[in-house]
Amino acid sequence: MFKTIKLVFTIAALSVFAISCGNNAASSSNTSSTNFTAKKIAVTYVKAPLNVPSIVEKEKSIFSNAFSKYGIPVEYSELTTGPEQTQALASGDIQFLYAVGATSVILAKANDADIKIINMYSRSPKAFTLFSAKGTSFKTADEVRGKKIAGPKGTILHELLTAYLNTLGLKESDVEFISMGIPESQAALAGGSVDMALLAGPSAYNMIKDGYNVVTTGEGLVDATIAVATSESFYNSNKVLVDEFINAQREVLSYIENNYDEAMAISAKETGLSDEAVKEMYTMYDFSIDITDNDIASMKKTEEFMRNNNMIETEVNIDDLIIK
Repeated sequence: MFKTIKLVFTIAALSVFAISCGNNAASSSNTSSTNFTAKKIAVTYVKAPLNVPSIVEKEKSIFSNAFSKYGIPVEYSELTTGPEQTQALASGDIQFLYAVGATSVILAKANDADIKIINMYSRSPKAFTLFSAKGTSFKTADEVRGKKIAGPKGTILHELLTAYLNTLGLKESDVEFISMGIPESQAALAGGSVDMALLAGPSAYNMIKDGYNVVTTGEGLVDATIAVATSESFYNSNKVLVDEFINAQREVLSYIENNYDEAMAISAKETGLSDEAVKEMYTMYDFSIDITDNDIASMKKTEEFMRNNNMIETEVNIDDLIIK
């Protein structure tokens, strides 16, 4: 009799324990699935200069698939200039800047914007180029002084121009810098309305093939560090989504590595280049996302460069700019 009663109590206790564990698991599951505030994910889509990861990711819907488990839709924004991107991030219209120049991030932070670097997107100094018209040769300070130069302001190309002018003992004020996007700058140089143009990606590749003069590339002048960024406020409220984004980035790179020819073909179609051209240009890029000591040193060099050339007025601590 007593054994029977003891057995009943034991079974009852185990049942209560099992129900309690089940409730805790459900509670834990609900907590992990609701550990964010975002209702949507807006990501910048920047395919130039030759951002193969962005092109392949969008074609294969890798971000959309990653966030579908949370019921969160992914949207794309084709804002491409640094100021547009960082302003959209600050306003909350965009959650991830997927390919933003370190120059733009530093400039935004110097202006008290809420911005943090998650990881890296690429490095490609050889892909950034300053061109002049066919048959021209600008080599000395006297030849360059006073010339009209077109290019996107607040970008790596802008930094390239300033760095190049410094090698000649010149400042930006010694030339007429006209802020234009890459396609507009290319058209302006081709049409003869400017003397030089700052170009990258397919535009630069096509100008080289068409015989335009290469004044300089970024090699030895800029590291052309491109980052991936979000706001600190978004990160603090949506760490699970930021982690998911980083995992999806790695999935993109893995897909490219395992499907190289397909990735090159997708990129060729999107950029209007041949497969051979894309493969040739692709070798200029390092798309690894991990932040290295060299990346940090490069960004510190860029920050110092920007202060010395009055591009920013306040010092930006690069170490504090990076999400740890």
